[in-house]
Amino acid sequence: MRDSNTVNRNFYDVLWSETHLERPDRFNTWPLISNYLPLAPERLEIGPGLRPRLPIPGTNFVDISPPVIERLTTAGGIATLGEITALPFSDRIFELVAAFDVVEHTEDDRLIFSEVSRVLKEGGLFIFSVPLYAALWTKFDEFVGHVRRYDPAELKALLEAHNLVLERSAAYGMQPSNPRLLDFGLWWLKNRRRQAMWWYNRVLLPLGMLFQKRLKFVDGLIDAPGVDEIVLVCRKRTVPTAEDADSDK
Repeated sequence: MRDSNTVNRNFYDVLWSETHLERPDRFNTWPLISNYLPLAPERLEIGPGLRPRLPIPGTNFVDISPPVIERLTTAGGIATLGEITALPFSDRIFELVAAFDVVEHTEDDRLIFSEVSRVLKEGGLFIFSVPLYAALWTKFDEFVGHVRRYDPAELKALLEAHNLVLERSAAYGMQPSNPRLLDFGLWWLKNRRRQAMWWYNRVLLPLGMLFQKRLKFVDGLIDAPGVDEIVLVCRKRTVPTAEDADSDK
């Protein structure tokens, strides 16, 4: 069995060494994120790579890739080497935590949600994305270090178990679905990485950004048969303490 941490480091250290830092306001997640920023002076993004969705200055970042830490720090971020399963922060300090295209890369996802819940203040928001449905698994998932795709009911139960209440969700993501196009892209990434990254940075990414669709949110979990990936907005539940129980008596 492959070690996911090793796979992720090997792939993403090279990827981010050969790409450029993108502005958060160029992504279709920005209208969502910007609405919450006034209420989130303390915020964290996990595994942003060079595609952060939160504003860089003043935001805490955790990533496994040294090239990412260097670039985000230079741009004004507070960036730290670390992993999503062992966040280097105290309990209940963030109003907002984001993790896009990250959760599916780690075997112990229960530890992920436990850590996120731990560092969130009560009432704080967790915004993240995950791919759906094991039946949609492709060579792309394996190549980029995915460990799983999620069943919607399983995902909702996982959130509930960690005091995270799902508020709304939307279809998300731009993974290629054409098998021949996918095989062609993977061949270039494996055998002609430098040329592939040139085309990705200068042609494919700009086109993808240009044709991004507006996120259409629904309350709760989207009814998404066949949807490849979703983004979810969750809020940490306020948990009654022993002091609260005594005061009610």
